[in-house]
Amino acid sequence: MPIVTIQVTREGTAPGTTSVTAAEKAALIKGTSELLRDVLGKPLEATFVVIEEVDVENWGWGGLPVLDYRKARAARSS
Repeated sequence: MPIVTIQVTREGTAPGTTSVTAAEKAALIKGTSELLRDVLGKPLEATFVVIEEVDVENWGWGGLPVLDYRKARAARSS
């Protein structure tokens, strides 16, 4: 029984969105389950997929909170 955890940032994938949509989550679950079936021969009904959304303020990059890192990177690009 495989259990797969997918972590995504809670930012959305389109302007004005603040999270992954229900349709996107369904596609992640379907695709992940099918991948395990095709590669490992695991039946769909035995595969569990957990999606965790991580708030933007709860992760970092390059030693900084992610929003600070992005601002610094944008300033360097300007």
